[in-house]
Amino acid sequence: MPKFAYLGPEGTFTEEALRILAPEAERLPSPNITAALETVRRGEADGAVVPLENSLEGAITTTLDELAQGEPLLITAELLLPVEFSLLVRPGTEMAHIKRVFTHPAAITQCRSFTARELPDAVVVAAPSTAAAAQEVAIPGSPYDAAIAARIAGEHYGLIQLASGIGDRTDTVTRFVRVTRPGPLPEPTGADRTSLVVFLADDHPGALLEMLTEFSVRGVNLSRIESRPTGDGIGRYFFHFDFEGHVADARVGEAISGLHRISAKVRFLGSYPRADAFAPQIKRGTNNDDFAEAAAWLDRIRAGQS
Repeated sequence: MPKFAYLGPEGTFTEEALRILAPEAERLPSPNITAALETVRRGEADGAVVPLENSLEGAITTTLDELAQGEPLLITAELLLPVEFSLLVRPGTEMAHIKRVFTHPAAITQCRSFTARELPDAVVVAAPSTAAAAQEVAIPGSPYDAAIAARIAGEHYGLIQLASGIGDRTDTVTRFVRVTRPGPLPEPTGADRTSLVVFLADDHPGALLEMLTEFSVRGVNLSRIESRPTGDGIGRYFFHFDFEGHVADARVGEAISGLHRISAKVRFLGSYPRADAFAPQIKRGTNNDDFAEAAAWLDRIRAGQS
């Protein structure tokens, strides 16, 4: 049975994602994202599932930084998981009994309307994670009366779901990725995503534009770009890119090669099927046959053929 680490404790949304991305795996909860990924790097787990971005909160910067540094890791799959918060209580607790609520700061923000409307006199306290909040509320004599967490946390800790779907937005999703040590890539599906980290060779006018041009001239569509500080001083950044296509596609391969020529370092993070199965529109002149024909034409020119 493969072993997969994840952002714990038991009952997090990450565990729910792991159950989908690696349903056959033994689940190893980790105290944080860094620990989960290091478990994979040390060979103590076959892979990990970690959050990468949220539709409301944006990028999970710890994940971005961990994938950019340290021993290389490879993204092999992604999942878009709807984030649905529940109000979890000990058996016998009613809404009128709730005076103190425990949950993660992100859940505080995303459930503000519900708590203001349904629990106007309750104090909401920040927890390390939604699962940790549920774990604490389950303890007899806990100072907290309720937790805002994933439904799965209630199953783990014996709590009752007093209310479900309490987030202010019903369309909130978190993107999770399955990460392994480097190895064979998933086969192209025609609806793929590729992720990279690119470090600037030097800071000069137009440096970012030069990188973007490598994608644009080959018809490669970017789906996400994030800048992160390198830690080497103010104004020094590296860039995370997500874009449509698979490294096996000629247009993607040539774009990555172009970035390698002009950058200090390019870290390939993987090519993998898109969770939404969205197939990109290929611009005229940028499909695999177009690149092959152009290369054959150039070979004829170099050989002195008309």
